[in-house]
Amino acid sequence: MPQVIIAPVRQSDADELIAANIASRAYHAPWAYPFLDRDGFDAWFGQTVTGPNIGLVARDPGSGGIVGVVNISQMVWGGFRSAFLGYHGMVGFAGQGFMTEAVRLAVAHAFDAVGLHRLEANIQPGNHPSIALVKRLGFRKEGFSPKYLKIGGVWCDHERWALLSDDPRS
Repeated sequence: MPQVIIAPVRQSDADELIAANIASRAYHAPWAYPFLDRDGFDAWFGQTVTGPNIGLVARDPGSGGIVGVVNISQMVWGGFRSAFLGYHGMVGFAGQGFMTEAVRLAVAHAFDAVGLHRLEANIQPGNHPSIALVKRLGFRKEGFSPKYLKIGGVWCDHERWALLSDDPRS
């Protein structure tokens, strides 16, 4: 597995993240439409510092390049201790295992450092690479949600995948 470093997003990441998202625009579509400008970055960044969300930037320690982004969002505490997991990789690092390692580290952070009990990843059925990624990490399919999330202006079906803090992790 390739080495990856994850760290909370910082304002100083803005220009590099915007450029990486623009370069990966065709790679992300139709599964995700990350921000492509400073206003989009600021909106996303603001949610990571003011709300129940964590934005992590994954980097290749050799080149320092941005491998991808992992979001732990809508954390709910109390008896639930759950959050949603989202991620997108950058085209220059695709297919080499970088995002698997980045998501593995983010999951460990969510469970071990933050103290969550459950992570849920909702993935469009045709996004086979993303489904393969969560399967590699031990997530199990819990169900199907029709027209679950609006992406690119269209309500899209999603499969619901989850991992609990006491599940075996690979």
